[in-house]
Amino acid sequence: MRAKTLVFLHAHPDDEALLTAGTMARAVAEGQRVVLVVATDGAEGLASSDMAAGGLAARRSAELDRSAAALGVHRVVRLPYADSGLHGDAVQQPGGAVPWCAAPLEEAASAVAEVLREEGADVLVTYDANGGYGHPDHIRVHDAGALAADLAGTASLFEATAPRDLMARAVKAAAKVYPFPPEFDPTSFDRAFTASADITHRVDVRRFLDVKRASMAAHASQATADDGPRTLSVFLKLPRPVYARVFGTEYYVHRPRG
Repeated sequence: MRAKTLVFLHAHPDDEALLTAGTMARAVAEGQRVVLVVATDGAEGLASSDMAAGGLAARRSAELDRSAAALGVHRVVRLPYADSGLHGDAVQQPGGAVPWCAAPLEEAASAVAEVLREEGADVLVTYDANGGYGHPDHIRVHDAGALAADLAGTASLFEATAPRDLMARAVKAAAKVYPFPPEFDPTSFDRAFTASADITHRVDVRRFLDVKRASMAAHASQATADDGPRTLSVFLKLPRPVYARVFGTEYYVHRPRG
């Protein structure tokens, strides 16, 4: 059987680690070609002042390379867009890149479609319509990815997601044990991601949890802050049985094409 090419489109460096790292590692182990496309430089991400010193975008780019190496990704593509910020309202700086959300949808989709054509991609993985937890850059990944699949004629489109009800319960349980950072709103999971009944594919990634944890740990800047713990640092401190329960399955919604 011919090996397939799977293209994973993510908004920022570190997003690949949280939702799809296990699937990516499993696909590589099964002989498929895996391509990681990252839309933005992640320069607007939160990080401690010492991590951000010297330019957060450069640090996050290096972290992305370490994550991709841990996963065995065959190719990493960085699209030429800037991070749009938490509220999607970042503006282009003089001489700087256009923020992902500020770029025309057709232009953004064409950039993704070019990669799909170059790779002869069989599968494109994006995000659900909520962009997971609602970050504007993630929603734009959903929109641009769907249009890109149409432009390139990519046969299969999958949306990475998580079961809304399960995530809400897990976050509430974790909050009893671990302090979440001030910017983290546990109630956001009551309206984020996808209802369990609408999820079409569940991928068992338990054999690849060490690789997934390494991918997450590669993004060290995103586990830091000046004013308390970050969500990623909490996840990395979970005991292995709890980590396996939370991250041992990855979830997708298949969107038929044509």
